[in-house]
Amino acid sequence: MIDWKGVYPAVTSQFRSNFSLDIEATSGVIQHLIDDKVAGLVMCGTVGEGASLSPDEKREILAAAVEVAAGKVPVVAGIAEYTPDLAANLANDAARIGVDALMVLPALVYGGTLKEIVTHYRTVAKASDLPIMLYNNPASYKVDLTPEIVAELAKIETVTAIKESSGAANRLVDIANMVGDDITLVCGLDDVVVESLALGAVGWVSGMSNVFPREAGALFKLAIRGKKAEALEIYKWFMPLLHLDARPDLVQCIKLCEHLAGRGSELVRPPRLKLEGDARQEIVDIFEAANGARPNL
Repeated sequence: MIDWKGVYPAVTSQFRSNFSLDIEATSGVIQHLIDDKVAGLVMCGTVGEGASLSPDEKREILAAAVEVAAGKVPVVAGIAEYTPDLAANLANDAARIGVDALMVLPALVYGGTLKEIVTHYRTVAKASDLPIMLYNNPASYKVDLTPEIVAELAKIETVTAIKESSGAANRLVDIANMVGDDITLVCGLDDVVVESLALGAVGWVSGMSNVFPREAGALFKLAIRGKKAEALEIYKWFMPLLHLDARPDLVQCIKLCEHLAGRGSELVRPPRLKLEGDARQEIVDIFEAANGARPNL
């Protein structure tokens, strides 16, 4: 069983210049993250541009991740689909491919009532016996999985965790008060990670750990162990980069930084467009300032 502890990069999907999927480059990104001692891998999520991938491409990426990981770290499949049946089909295929867990969003586009949200998750849960991490990201995906809704979803046997990306760290306390130890808390927004760990989160699904995985790992370990002064030193250095994870163009920002670090391509798939001009230079300046002052780990 996956325990959700540690830093799980939301791994980027790599594309060629014609926007076709570059599975070899994606596998290379995965291997480098494993070499840098990440705790696990989240594939086909927001940063992985899951909503821009075809069903076959998602399955290809998941298969590549399972092959490269080779049991060294758990692989989590992002499930973000328009209907319960589509989500269940992908969940079933992910289980067949050999992933270790699922990260499941509510049905895309359509907001849904409590009954509809619960039905969506129950349908996905029936498709496999894999553990499920709920994914709450109301800013990007419209539906807010409130503590009350989470309490209902926690009744589903395979729902074991929640990635909380609302940005309100105190939400973790509300969820814990509602469900106790039935749900493992995971931080899903980079620039509230220390706060989230202080309030009970034990894992971190991170965008910027694609670029600085060792620094992310060091920050996580210091924060989870309560070494506040040492954690704060890294957190202050990291914060301008971590703020990029909370922007609407987070994927472009993270992939540009990944490119500047020599870890991947800045290409994103339309409808996203890579950053240009002053917008690009802003991120280059943030990256270069941070890269030039990296903490001594």
